[in-house]
Amino acid sequence: MLNIFQRNRVIILKAPLTGEVIRLRDVPDQAFSQKMIGDGIAIKPTNPYLVSPVKGEIIKVFPSNHALGIKTGEGLEILLHLGIDSVELKGKGFEALIKEGQRVKPGERLVKIDWDLIDGEIASTISPIVITNMEMVGGIKLLTDGSVQSGDDLLAVTIDLPRDNFDKLKD
Repeated sequence: MLNIFQRNRVIILKAPLTGEVIRLRDVPDQAFSQKMIGDGIAIKPTNPYLVSPVKGEIIKVFPSNHALGIKTGEGLEILLHLGIDSVELKGKGFEALIKEGQRVKPGERLVKIDWDLIDGEIASTISPIVITNMEMVGGIKLLTDGSVQSGDDLLAVTIDLPRDNFDKLKD
């Protein structure tokens, strides 16, 4: 049973890609590996679709379709970044299937990726999944290791609800 008086919540992020789970420290990009953008995990993908890891709203679709942001109802913000240095492709190989402001549910297709077309043209296909507003995160637990399928439980993120949100939930 959901306890609406609880100040902490656990949000399960589903795997947005099928592939091999990679620790952020092993991502070949300093901004991600040193957690400058936020904390999370990465996947070396083997499938052509990025799917939503959570129920939420698309808050940002980058013009080159290589990355997007999702915000959950609790306020957790997640950056899904496809490949490393993929912005340099100016959209080549990426087809957005959603728009900013669109509500999405876990497993819903967000971007179609032609990895064969772009592999070799970017530094890496490793794709980070990063929480960008870490100030609300109390902890992150990896739920799987090795290979993962789209839709598998990937991360358990404990969030601390802001006092004003907590008070609204009690009313």
